[in-house]
Amino acid sequence: MLFRVIITLGGILATSGPTQGADRNPIRAVLDAQVSAWNRGDINGFMEAYARSPKTTFVSGDEVTRGWQTVRDRYAKKYDSREKMGTLTFSEVEITFPEDDIAVALGSWSLQRKNDRPHGKFTLLFRHLPQGWRIVLDHTLSCSLPTTPGLPIPATMHGERRVASRGFRQTRRC
Repeated sequence: MLFRVIITLGGILATSGPTQGADRNPIRAVLDAQVSAWNRGDINGFMEAYARSPKTTFVSGDEVTRGWQTVRDRYAKKYDSREKMGTLTFSEVEITFPEDDIAVALGSWSLQRKNDRPHGKFTLLFRHLPQGWRIVLDHTLSCSLPTTPGLPIPATMHGERRVASRGFRQTRRC
């Protein structure tokens, strides 16, 4: 049974399939709690959204990290200061429920920091566990690619290539 709920920052935009009229906001509540924890500098609070399991998986770029503790340690190392964490926002979130105890959230993320604004896309696989809805698989794509002047930026999905020039940082947009 597949159904879809599109949730925006202002609430549910549209529903289709068996979810019409059903309250499917628990996933959005988990995501909102993650943003709140991140924005107060609380990595442990942010990690509450993830299943505390050795099977919890985080994929970013060509790196796969397995296990709740390993994922938590990765975040803590990469974002070891409030300045590095910046202010997180999620947008364009679409939530689907392929099964009653499985949800998939697809959306965009962005960080606003003093010197940059990294952003990208995410796909999160949720399972409904005894503790509630938890992320068991996180695939996050960063669309901001810093470059060295004169070196090509990797091809985009449309095959474009750009070259950084005059020391300016260029990025590709998702």
